[in-house]
This record gives sequence, C-alpha cells and structure tokens, in this order.
Amino acid sequence: MLSTILTKSFSKDTALLILRVITGTVLIHHGYEKLANIENFADAFVRPLHLPFPIFLSYIAAFSEIGGSWLLIIGLATRFGALAIVGTISVAIYHALVTAGFNIFLLELLLLYFSSATSIALTGPGNFSLDEVIIRILKSEDEEEIISSTRSKSFKEVEIKEDTSEGGLFQFLQENLFSDISS
Repeated sequence: MLSTILTKSFSKDTALLILRVITGTVLIHHGYEKLANIENFADAFVRPLHLPFPIFLSYIAAFSEIGGSWLLIIGLATRFGALAIVGTISVAIYHALVTAGFNIFLLELLLLYFSSATSIALTGPGNFSLDEVIIRILKSEDEEEIISSTRSKSFKEVEIKEDTSEGGLFQFLQENLFSDISS
C-alpha cells in the first residue's frame, strides 16, 4: 500500500489536483472584483494600454478569469480554462511592465498565476479531473465498439468460409467482388 501511495503517477496527479484547485480558488475572486466595478477596471487597466473597446475587453478579462478558474477547479476542459487564464494574466503582466516597470513586488503574484496556469495547460489536468472521467468513458465505449465489430467480422469470415467451401472460388468472387462492379 505504501508503494502505491508513493508512486510517481499518484504523486503527479495529486500535485496537479492541488495546483488546479488552489490556482482556481485564489484567482477566481479577481474576476468577481472586475465584474463588481467594470468601469473602474477599464479606466485603471485597459484604457492606459490604449486598447480598443475597453469595457468589452474588461468583461472578457473578468469572464476568462471566472470561467477559467471554475474549469480548473472542477477539471473540465482544463487546458482551455488554463489558456484563458494565461491570456488574461499575460495582458496583466504587460500592463504591469508598461505602467510600473520591472517592479518585482507587483509582478510576483502575476508570474505565479502565469506559471501555474501554463504548467496546467502543458501537463493537462491529471487523473483526478472530470476530463479524465470523460476520456475513460469514451475509451470504454470505443473498446466495446471494437470488440463488437471484431465479433461481427469473425462471424462474417465464418460465413464466407462456408460459402467458399460450397460453391468454389469463382462463385465467391462473383458474389462478393463482381457484384459491386456490376451494380
């Protein structure tokens, strides 16, 4: 049992679960703060960058943080959620560099969010996620289809063998191959 707990796979999946949940949980409030006063956020962060449609982009930033955080927390479409966060945090890092220069106290939290979301986007959600549950369900359905198609093929092969033994090779070719050409 101890060897099971200490295996690399279990440790990696547990680490990814912790990283996803903590990153999503601490980042989600930033999106809700943006929504609470979207005009103030647009004035403070989007307009200084001279980006077009500051209110619209502010909503995009808020919803990508909220939606991306929820996707990380529950482990559904995890890479998509992580990429949404990476995009928003990249703009935030750019804003921090343009407005305050290389201020490590301002950048450190942004860089931690960026590195966490990038790590999740690159490695995936791990086994403890809804993404993995969906993949396992789809794989089991594919395996069932493969098994059933293999069984039906073997029954067809038995029928073909029976046909060839009764009528000969020429009759088999005429019924199976030449019938496709003539019709």
